[in-house]
Amino acid sequence: MRRTARLLAGTALAVAVAGTLAAPAYAGGTPTPAGRGHGAPAGSLRVHPSSTVPGTHVTVNTSACGDAGPADGDATAVGAGRFALAPSRRAREAVGQFRVPSSAQPGTYEIVATCAESGRRVTGDLVVALTSASSQVSPRGSVKTGIGGALGPDPVQTAAGVAALAVAAAGGTWLLHRRARGDGI
Repeated sequence: MRRTARLLAGTALAVAVAGTLAAPAYAGGTPTPAGRGHGAPAGSLRVHPSSTVPGTHVTVNTSACGDAGPADGDATAVGAGRFALAPSRRAREAVGQFRVPSSAQPGTYEIVATCAESGRRVTGDLVVALTSASSQVSPRGSVKTGIGGALGPDPVQTAAGVAALAVAAAGGTWLLHRRARGDGI
């Protein structure tokens, strides 16, 4: 009898602990697309933002041309055409802008800049998506599934649900124990 009581108490405790520790899982955060952003190595073409939606202005800059100055930009792959990169306030950097056309399709596009004096060619990637990662809405609140939750809106209902689970587990354990002893049900 003592063994059954300990088994029932342990089962009820395990169910209660599992019920109170259960929490909805949500991994916040946004995946970063492959591409060259501000962390690109020196001498490459940095595209900012590296992931965008149609209709957005994009800035590109490079230090590949050095003091030579301007460069010719090419965003025809995404449908934006050619643009100029001029020397910026930062030493040894050229910067330019273009607008991603509203007709641009999702995908990864190569943006090219060619230095005016040296003819050096550098590239960077631009990822076009249908929706912006910053415009995505994060879920809030609880889901009405009928099961309840440990962090639901009503702690009384949560406690009642945990108690009901504990009673069900205890009853099932008691019935299995009687059956194993041969007492019948």
